[in-house]
Amino acid sequence: MEPLVAGGSTLRLPRSLKRVMRVTFGSVVVLLSVSVVTFLLLHLMPGDPAIAILGEDATADRLEAVRDRLGLDEPLPAQFGQWLANLARGDLGQSLFSSQTVMTALSTRLPVTISVTLAALAFALAVSIPAGVIAATHPGGWIDRAVSLGAAGGVALPSYFIGSLLIVFLALKTDLLPATGYSPPSDGLGAWALGLVLPGITLGVAAAAEITRQLRGALRDVLRTDYIRTARAAGNSPRVVVWKYAMKNAAVPLVTVVGFQIAALLSGSVIVEQIFGIPGLGSLAVTSVLQRDIPMVQGLVLVTATIVVITNLLVDTAVSVLNVKGRV
Repeated sequence: MEPLVAGGSTLRLPRSLKRVMRVTFGSVVVLLSVSVVTFLLLHLMPGDPAIAILGEDATADRLEAVRDRLGLDEPLPAQFGQWLANLARGDLGQSLFSSQTVMTALSTRLPVTISVTLAALAFALAVSIPAGVIAATHPGGWIDRAVSLGAAGGVALPSYFIGSLLIVFLALKTDLLPATGYSPPSDGLGAWALGLVLPGITLGVAAAAEITRQLRGALRDVLRTDYIRTARAAGNSPRVVVWKYAMKNAAVPLVTVVGFQIAALLSGSVIVEQIFGIPGLGSLAVTSVLQRDIPMVQGLVLVTATIVVITNLLVDTAVSVLNVKGRV
């Protein structure tokens, strides 16, 4: 703890509280920086939102009226300052191309993207943890080589190729699963879960491959340490040695890579949602960028960056706990 002088007495600030304050401040700086960069890049893109709204044949007076109504004729610092002021009130603005507010659009589509991301993460963990453990406990054997080859293929194959194969063989030819679309949980949990199978696998293959590679390497290193030899010499079964002792330290890089993969899954959802016709944040992002819908794109970037920042904060906290409790 560090001393803190207040009112003539010395107080001590807990180290954990200082860490939380530092991480929180850093997160705010990151979100603000992302907002500034996004705002500038959108305004550097060619094209005029007013022309996109009214069309190429619109008169100069009508274009000027639209720019004035939307505040597009104001200097960039003034526009950004107004956006920040509205953000402080919880107002992300309104779409330039519809009467829908940004907050309404995001609240409608965010659960869809989260559902797809969680399905992909569940698939990735269900595949990668057993595969990584099996490969690490059979080093140099045919199982290890097969897992390594599968992981390399999972990283190399593009998601649109995997998605197309799944649609053809598991949806169109066998009619086992829906090929496209999304069913909300309100229509039934069964239909909701079935609709997430193909998108979840498509999005989760690359994540499963990367997590498998990282877990395999981390677990192999742990299995060579002295305390694992001691655990074996004490008469513990191989299963106990791996899951009770080795996985404690291998869990640290595992949690870290899972945190990184969550961010990758969010970005990868853009392609997967287009393949399967899912109305999530990814499809909304594509449409908004093409239309130069500045308020919508800013809201999308801010929400996505917030999710990534919160995920990194949780991962950092989990790693700190595992570093304390996981050492044997």
